[in-house]
Amino acid sequence: MDPSIEPELKSVTCAHPGGLHRLAYWEWGDPGNPSVVVCVHGLTRSGRDFDALAARLASRHRVVCPDMIGRGRSDRVADPMLYAPPQYVADCVTLIARLDVPEVAWVGTSMGGLIGMALASLDGAPISRLLLNDVGPVLSLEGLARIRDYVGADPEFASFEEGEAAVKRLAADFGPLTDAQWRLLTRHTVVQRDGRWRLHYDPRIAEPFRAAPLEVPPLWPLWDRIACPAWVVRGETSDLLTPEVADEMTRRGPRARRVDVAGVGHAPTFIPDDQIAIVERFLNETAPRS
Repeated sequence: MDPSIEPELKSVTCAHPGGLHRLAYWEWGDPGNPSVVVCVHGLTRSGRDFDALAARLASRHRVVCPDMIGRGRSDRVADPMLYAPPQYVADCVTLIARLDVPEVAWVGTSMGGLIGMALASLDGAPISRLLLNDVGPVLSLEGLARIRDYVGADPEFASFEEGEAAVKRLAADFGPLTDAQWRLLTRHTVVQRDGRWRLHYDPRIAEPFRAAPLEVPPLWPLWDRIACPAWVVRGETSDLLTPEVADEMTRRGPRARRVDVAGVGHAPTFIPDDQIAIVERFLNETAPRS
């Protein structure tokens, strides 16, 4: 990816009980292009995770990558219990309305996939095709426990390089990446706040996660309501999406096409060329609803 290529930062005002907040999003490509791809990140990540993917897609699609509230350039909210799927889904409905298009393709990693699954299950959903990256209707307790153990930490680092090393250790399951690819993933993750190097997100995003039971009810009723074409991408050694659940996703509901990524756990980054190619095939091979 050419580091001189940068997306445009935009925002939209969204509502929550008792107030309003600003949802920031990063836009690539021609804003008049009717082919829109919305890419939504995982729990502790941001829209800039998709820089390499969006830069590749931007010649053919308008690519929109939001920072969900509490992350990146979006607002933090006073009530941390709003850091939960119902608010995220509502914010994404507002975002898509701002984009002024009838439907979008959705690429969602982990939490972003759950948001997409919930939205795609609704009557009149504006999602024409859905790619879930290493997430599904049933989440492994092992993976959930691992995530709960680290989310919400608010470390301080003496330098960007120290923070980058910490991210590499924490995100080792992203698989083998070059130094340049790690830098792409961390340059918007380790940021200066209040004169200190810290992680970009509000540590209170952990509070709803930790307040709920670790074992969540299966979301098969949502999956079974989805009618648009769907793909599920799974990291070969993922501890969140089991092979059995991924297989079941190919047999029911939208009967997703399954693609496994060798040498990767939770979750594929869509930075290496072979992973970007998966998304390109998804967009080329799944036709929007007529």
